[in-house]
Order: sequence, then C-alpha cells, then structure tokens
Amino acid sequence: MILNCIFLSLCRMCICSRRVKARSISGHPSGPYRDVRALRALTTCIQPGMNTLDRVFESSVCRNPHLDCLGTRELLSEEDETQEDGRVFKKVDGLFSSKKYRWMSYDQVYKEVRAFGSGLAALEQKPLKNIAIFCETRAEWIIAAQACFMYNFPLVTLYSTLGGPAIAHGLNEAEVSHIITSKELLETKLKNILLEVPRLQHIIVVDDKLKSGSEYPRGISVHSMAAVKRLGAHPENVSRQRRPPCASDVAVIMYTSGSTGVPKGVMISHSNIIAGITGVAERIPNLGEDDTYIGYLPLAHVLELSAEMVCLAHGCRIGYSSPQTLADQSTKIKKGSKGDTSVLRPTLMAAVPEIMDRIYKNVMLKVEEMSVFQRTLFLLAYNYKMEQLAMGYSTPLCDRLVFRKVRALLGGRLRVLLSGGAPLSAATQRFMNICFCCPVGQGYGLTETCGAGTISQLWDYSTGRVGAPLVCCEVQLKDWIEGGYRSTDRPCPRGEILVGGPNVTMGYYKNKEKNTEDFFVDKKGQRWFCTGDIGEFHGDGCLKIIDRKKDLVKLQAGEYVSLGKVEAVLKNCALVDNICAYANSEESYVIGFVVPNQKQLLALAKRKCVRGLWEELCNNPVIEEEVLKVITETALTAQLERFEIPQKIRLSVEPWTPETGLVTDAFKLKRKELKTHYQNDIERMYGAK
Repeated sequence: MILNCIFLSLCRMCICSRRVKARSISGHPSGPYRDVRALRALTTCIQPGMNTLDRVFESSVCRNPHLDCLGTRELLSEEDETQEDGRVFKKVDGLFSSKKYRWMSYDQVYKEVRAFGSGLAALEQKPLKNIAIFCETRAEWIIAAQACFMYNFPLVTLYSTLGGPAIAHGLNEAEVSHIITSKELLETKLKNILLEVPRLQHIIVVDDKLKSGSEYPRGISVHSMAAVKRLGAHPENVSRQRRPPCASDVAVIMYTSGSTGVPKGVMISHSNIIAGITGVAERIPNLGEDDTYIGYLPLAHVLELSAEMVCLAHGCRIGYSSPQTLADQSTKIKKGSKGDTSVLRPTLMAAVPEIMDRIYKNVMLKVEEMSVFQRTLFLLAYNYKMEQLAMGYSTPLCDRLVFRKVRALLGGRLRVLLSGGAPLSAATQRFMNICFCCPVGQGYGLTETCGAGTISQLWDYSTGRVGAPLVCCEVQLKDWIEGGYRSTDRPCPRGEILVGGPNVTMGYYKNKEKNTEDFFVDKKGQRWFCTGDIGEFHGDGCLKIIDRKKDLVKLQAGEYVSLGKVEAVLKNCALVDNICAYANSEESYVIGFVVPNQKQLLALAKRKCVRGLWEELCNNPVIEEEVLKVITETALTAQLERFEIPQKIRLSVEPWTPETGLVTDAFKLKRKELKTHYQNDIERMYGAK
C-alpha cells in the first residue's frame, strides 16, 4: 500500500514537470502569454478590497497580533582581525544562541509604525509630498516604509552604495525636504552633499544614539527615530486625522542602481506593488506563520522590497542580516562564531546569482580538497540525485547522509530559494537544487514591473529558464529584426520581451522622453513595459532569457556577439569570480576584464612556478596567458563560437563590489563605469594587434 502511494506520488511529480504552465491567449506564437490559471483575467490583489499597502499590513496585524514580525540580531562585540595579506577587517565576536535575535510582534511593529508616521506629520511632512530613505537593510527601514505607506508619504528609495552625485540628483529631482538615514551613512556620505540639496530640512537617523559634536548647515534639523516616535505619540498628534492613500497614489519612487547611466526614479503605485506581490506569493506554496525569511539584500532593490512585502502580507517573520554576516564563513564573522543563517535558520530566502555562484564555487573547492574516497562518494551522490530529480524523484537518504552539512550552511531549514536580479547559470541552479535540498525559483522581473514578471514553478527542476508569467501579468514577444529574432522562429518563438498588467508601474519620474520610449498603453487601457531583453517561449509556456538589446555588439566582420551570454558561460570557470566581456564594433575580436578567484589563481601560479604578491601575479603576462587558456577551454566546452571567445584579458587585482562603483547592489555590471576604469587596458589590448 505504502509503495503504491509512493509510486503514484512520483508519477504525479513527473506529470507536473511536463505540464503546460502558460498559453498564448491570442493563439499567435508572439502571445500574449498568460498563466493557465489567469487565462480569463489577471489577478490584482491578495484579498478583495485590500488595494493599498496600509490595508494589507493592518489586515495582517489583525490576524497575527502576537506573532513575531521583525527580528534583529544582537551584536555582542566587534574586533579587528589582520588577514594574511596585511589587510584589517572588523569581525563579529562571540558565540550566539538561537535566542539572540530580538523580535518585535506584529502588534508592536504596528504601534511603532503609527507613532513614527504621526511624528513625521508633526515635523510638517505632508501627504503626497515625497520623503526619502537612504539606509541599509534593517527593521527600521520597513517600519519607516510602512509609516510612509500609512500616512500617504511617497517614499523615495536610494541605494546605500550610491555616490554623492547620484544621491544629490535623486534628492533634488524628488524635491525632498525630509530624509531617513543611518548614523553611518549620514557621516560618511550624506553629510558631504548637504549643501548641494537646498530643500532638505529634516534628517531622521534610525540609530538610537546620534553622534555628538557634528555640525550641519543652517536650516537642517537632525532627529533620532526614537525622538520622532515620541513626538508622534503626543496626544495632540495621535488625535490628528491622517489622509489614507488611494490605490492609484504613488507608494514608492524607486531610483534604479544606475547600471546604464544616471539613476532613474520609477513611480510605483500601491496597486502596482499589491499586484506584483500577489503574483509572487502565488508561486510560493503554504506561505504562513511557520515561515522565517532572512532579509539581507538592499531594500532599495525591488526584489528585496517585494519579498518582504509578501512575507508581511502572509504573517511570516523576517530576521535581518547583511552579506557580511550571512553565513559562518562571511567576511565579518570571526572564526568560531555563528553567521546569521545558522542562528535564524530561515525557511525562505531571496538571492542574486552572484551570491549563489560564490557559495557554489566555495563548496566545490572544499570537495576538491577531500580525500579520493570522500570526493568520489560526493560526486556519485551528486550525479545520482541529478538523475533522480530529472525524473521527478526525491533522494531522502542522500540528503541526510551526504548533503546535510552543505544544507547547514544556510541554516538547514530552507524550503524555498528565490533567485532574481540577473540570470542564474544552469550549473549553479543544479548545485543549489541538489546540495541545499530545496527548489530554486528562478524569476524575471524589473523595477518597472515591480519585480514581477515570471517565476519558475518550484516543482520544475529544469535549468536556464525563468518560468511562466505570474498570474498578475502577461508577456508578449515583439520582433527585433536587426538582432534576427522573430516570433515566427522555429522551434521557439523569439523576440523582445514586453510585460503588461496591473503590476506595470506608472513610469519614470519627470522623464517624459523615456516614458514614451519604454512604456505604452494598449487599446484595452492596459500598461506595457518594453524590457529590452530578448526571450523565447518554450512549448510548456516557460520563458527563457537569451539576449539583451544593449548587450549585443556587431564586430568588424559583421558577427553579432551577446556579451551577457559570453559572461554567463565564463562565470562557470573555477578561475573566474567575475568577468566583463567587451567588444568594439571597429575591432574584430572580444576582450575581457576578469576578477580571478584568489585560491585558484594562487594554485595556478604555484603549478607554473610563478612567485610574487597578489598584485604582481595579476599583472604577470605568464599568468594572464594561462588564465586565458583555461577560459578558452571553458568557452569551447560550452560551445561558444570562436568569435565570441575573448582573445585578450586583463586580470583585476581588486574584486568588483557595489562600493567600487563597478557593479550595482544586485551585482549587475556597470558597463560604462567598467569601460572608463579599464580604458588604458582596452587601448593596450586593441592597440597591440
């Protein structure tokens, strides 16, 4: 009887993985494509009547007043630790127990939200007038955001890694008089540009203690968040009537990371966000009070904001972290101390491919260091599980005996891992599915679509695809003749991806030209966004991203090279931590800038008997040539064309981080900045023919 149940269950899994997830409602291969459960109408909200963010949160508070809502880990101490190369890093010290996350209940958060919103109103912040937040991801960010949603203050979000000119641009364009920030960002970044932002009057610092002795320009008042909440709790302010938002009111003006130039402000209404999170939530089964989400990505990024809004709408709890304290091996965690995932043990997590690539390479390096017997056992289990997953089967024995330690790296309880922000390589996706014993929902969305577009079904273990359209939107393919992509292509229709639906945002703030170029309204009154990405639809209704208009370069001989495609392939090389492919239309070949993996490069240098410091190795022509050979082998194995493979490379001494300005907070390449940074190397690599 039990064997029959297991057999039937496995059969259902196989059938599920092959079933159609979306269809073209027009019958034409160009679409628009909709989820099979939304063929008649797109979904706009989680519950009827819940069409603004304040109502959604209030409903969640009413259902779950005493449940944990927001958690922050207590920091016992920090100390300096000197590395082998002489650099000094701050390290979190001390061993923590699972009780070391300090939690606020839904009811407590709600009271703080009301008090803070009331306090902002007492400081003359007006409804429908923009207010900015420039802060790291933390509980106070969400409390401030919910207060702004409740009191109808459009929230201008800025990445904490933006440089001074970009920060000043956003604050001035949005005509901000109030800003919410942290003590560190105020002292290190905001303070330097205050004279460039003449409208700014009030700075609210989320930390409890303000730095004494600091001087600010005349006319600017600095308040702690606690002081603003106390002000809001005064009887005369509590009794003041607030103006609640409408569904069509602007909730957020989200400034992009500026990967293609000056950051643009995307206007997002309450109804846009609610439609987006409704679509995302539908793809995550059994969301509820038993779930714990770990928040560490920038809340100024639409992926993280959407994920946390989904959790708050469903009574989950959110524990906060940072990329530097995420795991036991993270850069700010002292050896012997526990990272945040080990303490929090989340069930839900969102990640960008850069972070998952790093985990994948680190684990595989550990595998290489195993004994022959251990390595053979691991690889046998890995390949066996890969075959079983492809057939729709599970492997509980392998999970318990072989992959338990790997799974523990992220707490051991993860049941859903959402990937977004950039394409995830097939190798990394397979690794996460196999070793972390949980499905990876690879998604596709943009700030302009509230982060919502497509997400793969959690039972679909195919790689390289981003799933079917969410129930809140539809996707159409538009022919791009110049690039050679048409909806009539066989075997799969291809073209530029257009996303339409209630999640498509109101457009760019004060930028009519770009609005006309990128957005349009169809005959039925539905808004659409032209993404600039190229995709193809498979027979089961799943989308695959295959190119990007701006990444396509025509070489001197007429061949088209997709830089993004080249980078995605070469990132699988163990020697490569990051890579930027570059091509000039006046030249006949591709070149590349490479951030090498330190451990792999040092091992290569040892094999080739090349000695020197890290900087000397990266500048050594012999090492450069050897790395190029390995990269070329990887490219040929992945069947790249010869003209797509970089012919010359430059090794980067320093990694690319958001702080360097060479990548965004989601670790997308800033091609313009990279080109400027490596201009001398470009001239050298193309000049010495």
